[in-house]
Amino acid sequence: MEDYELFNRNTQAIIYGFQRNPIQRMLDFDFVSRREKPSVAAIIRPTQTAAISYHKVFWGNKEIVIPIYKTLSLAMKKHPIADVMINFASFRSSYETSKEALESDTIRTVVIIAEGIPERQSRELIKIANDSNKNIIGPATVGGIKAGAFKIGNTAGTLENIKLSKLYRPGSVGFVSKSGGLSNEMNFMISQTTDGIFEGIAIGGDRYPGSRLINHLLRYEANPKIKMLVVLGEIGGIDEYAIVDALKNGNITKPIVIWVTGTAAKILPQGLQFGHAGAMADSAKETADAKNRALREAGAIVPDSYEDLDKEIRKTFENLKKEGKIEPIEEFEPPDVPLDYNTAIRLGKVRRPTDVVVTISDDRGDVPTFAGVGLDTIIRNNKSIGYVIGLLWFKRELPEFAQQFIEMVIKLTADHGPAVSGAHNAIITARAGKDLMSSVASGILTIGPRFGGAISDAAKYFREALQKGMKHVEFMNYMKTVVKINIPGIGHRIKSVQNPDVRVQLLKEFVFNNFKKHPHLDYALEVEKLTTSKRNNLILNVDGCIGITFLDLLENLDFTKDEIEDVIYSEALNGLFVLGRSIGMMGHVFDQKRQRAGLFRQPWDEILFTE
Repeated sequence: MEDYELFNRNTQAIIYGFQRNPIQRMLDFDFVSRREKPSVAAIIRPTQTAAISYHKVFWGNKEIVIPIYKTLSLAMKKHPIADVMINFASFRSSYETSKEALESDTIRTVVIIAEGIPERQSRELIKIANDSNKNIIGPATVGGIKAGAFKIGNTAGTLENIKLSKLYRPGSVGFVSKSGGLSNEMNFMISQTTDGIFEGIAIGGDRYPGSRLINHLLRYEANPKIKMLVVLGEIGGIDEYAIVDALKNGNITKPIVIWVTGTAAKILPQGLQFGHAGAMADSAKETADAKNRALREAGAIVPDSYEDLDKEIRKTFENLKKEGKIEPIEEFEPPDVPLDYNTAIRLGKVRRPTDVVVTISDDRGDVPTFAGVGLDTIIRNNKSIGYVIGLLWFKRELPEFAQQFIEMVIKLTADHGPAVSGAHNAIITARAGKDLMSSVASGILTIGPRFGGAISDAAKYFREALQKGMKHVEFMNYMKTVVKINIPGIGHRIKSVQNPDVRVQLLKEFVFNNFKKHPHLDYALEVEKLTTSKRNNLILNVDGCIGITFLDLLENLDFTKDEIEDVIYSEALNGLFVLGRSIGMMGHVFDQKRQRAGLFRQPWDEILFTE
């Protein structure tokens, strides 16, 4: 690469700061420019914990990865060919990171995006760059572009603008500006009046930019592929007088069209700043009018106003063509970059089948909704947990008695002491030092046919008996001879007719007082009369009562036969037990952790060792 070149088609950059959109825009530019390799070699993300991670990006319609490093030093070591660092660090840390890059052996050009860097720090960086023959673009810059070769971050805007401005291939014009905001407009103007930009740089609007207008113009002067120069200066400072001197002493010989903005300042209050820190005239010499006049007198082509700038650019380019100094441009149709999925969706240009259908909630709006009811409404109206379960489990607003029944079931199943398998497992896991989620999961995983399963099985078999019109004795024989299991929901180790289960009594009282109909409970109680006549502990237990009365609840809510089938199939009954019993399991876990309980080991005297 020649000394007058900052970038070429093989230039690779290290991006300081994880900037998803600018990185992808650089790669999209590479793709439409038909570069062979991506221009982004690595990303620096100092906040990550890993030394190296990876960021997925698109190269055309294919995905590739770019390494992300925690430190700049590691990135430079891994990518010695990358000679540009684009620094997206904030003004608070841009100095240190830029200094590290400028003092490295591999980085040749540093682009500083941040504005507001203290002037003293900017001057120090400039001195380091000058002493080591390196380059700075910025601070307070959008960057620059070498058409068809390399683009800095967000320079030149969208792909549509890049194509309209023909920046995917080089033209014959070298452009430099203080303003990044006007660069897009100038790129387009130059593409409409000439064969396009060869290279364009926005040096930045700070009072002490890392490079000056004249630095880039002298590079353009030395580049034989650049045939004419276009400059956009601005009010404030004296940088443009270096161009006057270069014209007078013959250091710039190529045609140069230039306009210094800010001629309206003379009719505005004195001392007004025009956006950039450096855009303020402190003396008559720094006014736009004075600089435009001096440039015109030195031989630059200066229009009478900004409105005439495009005309002068076109005229200058046409004269060069007549003189045979403009070489034909190799034109081509740039490849299309596929639309990003979100963009395509927004524009209505793609349809994609979804993977999951959700009918109970939606969190895409300002307020999540449960079955169409806003969470804010639920909270403001002080709705119960039973109400929420109705929305999320059954997609309907349950009446008050149904909400109370569900909450009653949750309370009844909340805990059954530490000896049952679920609580016991949760306790042992917690004492092994595991976290809450692991401990509770250990307990929940024991829920099945022998623990908690009686709820759903009782509902299943008692409903089958009722639907088939089985007499009570017939049902008992069916379970014994055909199904060959004990009747689910019947029997208790401790409770009996003489020592009834208070939980069952509470459920029965609630159902009789609140349900208009309760055929399943009535049927189960008739079966209970027969079973307790054989043995007094073959009572309807709490699990069976929950499963059976839950079926009665659904009938009272006018669920159809098919809807009840769906509820049972969805395991809502098991869900009630899991929801309720989790409360107790968590309580046992908290209890053990409060005690700082040690590892549990089964005592030997509780184990029969035999051969």
